[in-house]
Amino acid sequence: MKRKAFLQTVAGAAALALTGTVPLAHAQSATEISFYYPVAVGGPITKLIDDYAAGFMKENPSIKVTPIYAGSYQDTIVKALTAHKAGNPPVTSVLLSTDMFTLIDEDAIVPIDNFVKTADDRAWLASFYPAFMQNSQTGGKTWGVPFQRSTVVLYWNKEAFKAAGLDPNRPPSTWAEMRDMAAKLTLKDAGGKVTQWGVQIPSSGFPYWLFQGLAIQNGVVLANDAGNAVRFDDPATVEALQYWVDLVKAGVHPPGIVEWGTTPKDFFERKVAMMWTTTGNLTNVCANAKFDFGVAMLPAGKRRGSPTGGGNFYISKKATAAQQEAAFRFIKWITQPERAARWSIDTGYVAVSQAAYDTAALKKYGAEFPPALVARDQLPNALAEFSTHDNQRVTKALNDGLQAALTGAKTPAQAMRDAQAEAGRLLRGYR
Repeated sequence: MKRKAFLQTVAGAAALALTGTVPLAHAQSATEISFYYPVAVGGPITKLIDDYAAGFMKENPSIKVTPIYAGSYQDTIVKALTAHKAGNPPVTSVLLSTDMFTLIDEDAIVPIDNFVKTADDRAWLASFYPAFMQNSQTGGKTWGVPFQRSTVVLYWNKEAFKAAGLDPNRPPSTWAEMRDMAAKLTLKDAGGKVTQWGVQIPSSGFPYWLFQGLAIQNGVVLANDAGNAVRFDDPATVEALQYWVDLVKAGVHPPGIVEWGTTPKDFFERKVAMMWTTTGNLTNVCANAKFDFGVAMLPAGKRRGSPTGGGNFYISKKATAAQQEAAFRFIKWITQPERAARWSIDTGYVAVSQAAYDTAALKKYGAEFPPALVARDQLPNALAEFSTHDNQRVTKALNDGLQAALTGAKTPAQAMRDAQAEAGRLLRGYR
């Protein structure tokens, strides 16, 4: 699909498919729902959310939905928990799927199962991709509903590949190929300064998430299902980090801390030929890359693999029963197949159910623009995003270790030993 046609599709998307859901019972009285939503990636996200809220309220005039744009995912979880402790939390929030354990520990949310009462409700809950439910369920209960979910994918500049003598339609399929291609794609000016890096993997914002792709590809799962033990110092984890560090040492990857937020811009500006980032940046890339590009599954180490990622809907425990029921109604409405399909087309996020991919709109879109299907096709190789109890601090221990290794402050082995020790201290009380 040509970029102009794609952008025209996106421009008209928000006005479509806002109706046609399965009818639900009418609320008995006017109910207000405050809705925290994180703005973490590029694109006209807030307008889309406003349009969905308006569409829901048109069909459900007894319910008022008020979206509140709370900043990054990190900002949003802090604001949501602060409001919870103050006694006035948002009725529903889109927060990271990995925040599940933290929200449970804070007694801030209620199980979604509480509201699943009909056969239609049960069929809806069973329709989500199993890979996404790994970060939505624990202890036999469902705590979150997948909404804007993703995997990490590789974007490559086809023009840069062609200029380097590489097949522009063949991205790297293995670690060795990515390293070798990156060497050919790295360009320097007459003074020896790099003008185009071969590959860029962000190490700020969500370094643990990008690194988890490398860990999975090297055959290691960083956390257990109970969220109370980690494997940071496993030899396979250290080996995966060493590969990342070696890309820097080889001069094909930028040194130091690579910013999450500016990585797509670096790609647009041809400062990097290949980048790892969320599929949720697909619309952003389409709108801003003025060259032909491709999207691929992440390259394989011992295996293919990516973590899932992105946000789930949660319902506040401190909301009134009427608010909770109204929130469930909104969540079920916005995740119906036609809307999930439209959301995927509008944003680049993975549609959260096979039923969404079976819609006429997403079938047509996928046929015209195959890159939109890459993240979905990667799901069979995907594992749950890293998540533990005391998730913010445990994740910080891992992020600090990754950054220490990437900046050369510590060896990968020492960095992961130190991260393991800190995580073990934090998780001791949960075992």
